[in-house]
Amino acid sequence: MSKQVTTISEEGFSSSNEMGEFETTVDPNGEEGPDTLESLLAAYASCYVPALRVGARQRDADDLGRIEIESTGELNDDDKLESVHFEIRVEGDVDDETGQKVIERAFELCKVHDALKESLHAETSFEGNAF
Repeated sequence: MSKQVTTISEEGFSSSNEMGEFETTVDPNGEEGPDTLESLLAAYASCYVPALRVGARQRDADDLGRIEIESTGELNDDDKLESVHFEIRVEGDVDDETGQKVIERAFELCKVHDALKESLHAETSFEGNAF
């Protein structure tokens, strides 16, 4: 099995990305769409959401309900991604200990997490019963 994305840039730095029936625009300058690092953070968090839900089921947590992840990427002096932090809030009534087990399992399941170099694996905070 493989995944295929076609990236096209007619001019300048902005690119359109064709993914099956979908198309997105990524612009390193952040003028015509999200920049490349914002897109990476969005993909990482979007992959982490289903991993949290599966991890919660596997770690006997209640239904998480609404999940909100605020992703922060810290940049180094060269404007490259140096670290990632997820502030995770869930609607479900999940205690801190169970939340930590869910987080750990979700990292094991998240394919984007697995693809990143270790120094970019997200640090996390978790808040249950947040909504």
